[in-house]
Amino acid sequence: MTENLQPGRSLPDIRQTQIINAPIALVWEKAATSEGIASWFMPNTFKPEDGAEFILHAGPFGDSKCKVTELSPPRRLSFAWGEQWSITFELRELEPDVTEFTLIHSGWLEEGRTEFGQPHSQVRGHMNGGWEKMVQKLAGMFPS
Repeated sequence: MTENLQPGRSLPDIRQTQIINAPIALVWEKAATSEGIASWFMPNTFKPEDGAEFILHAGPFGDSKCKVTELSPPRRLSFAWGEQWSITFELRELEPDVTEFTLIHSGWLEEGRTEFGQPHSQVRGHMNGGWEKMVQKLAGMFPS
């Protein structure tokens, strides 16, 4: 795991990487379409357009506002999640039918709190485990 630290301010980014036995175009469809994201992450109103605002339907926590901040098909999608976090999906073609998928969740502050009042220092560990399972779920959608 790569750590992006600013002493006294930031906690490390969450990074989850999986090698997926599928062409980059197929993985991109799961990473950068509303239907694809819903199949492994959560229901949403995502639109693949720079600057597009959308909602993640976050279950018991309610809806979260998001905004696309970078869209570079088929390699990179970033979006602001709520007021503090940034999510990035990076795809890298290793071979014609093999793609490396990396999820990066940044914006963790030592003294930060989520929009629901939970300390970042406590939530980060739970989110890391959740992201690990979700990225594994994504990888499992493609036959080996």
